Amino acid sequence: MSDTSVPKTQKLDFSAINSSTAKSFNEQKNLIKRLFKGKSANCEVCQQPLQLIVPADNQTRGKYGVFCKKGCTDIELEMEVIG
Repeated sequence: MSDTSVPKTQKLDFSAINSSTAKSFNEQKNLIKRLFKGKSANCEVCQQPLQLIVPADNQTRGKYGVFCKKGCTDIELEMEVIG
């Protein structure tokens, strides 16, 4: 007689997901660094120039980050003006 009331646990392998997520994060981080240095970059999807939008002096609200005009690239950043 087998006991079917106790489910077998399976070990999940997240290594592929973790690797893909880390790669994507590093690519985005490098893109943001490049734009902060004043270099240009294009959207991978529409090939439009990417825009880095940062807060101006005394600006407390807004959407900051890296965007293309069509919206394919939308990397929103949390930024705070200190001073």
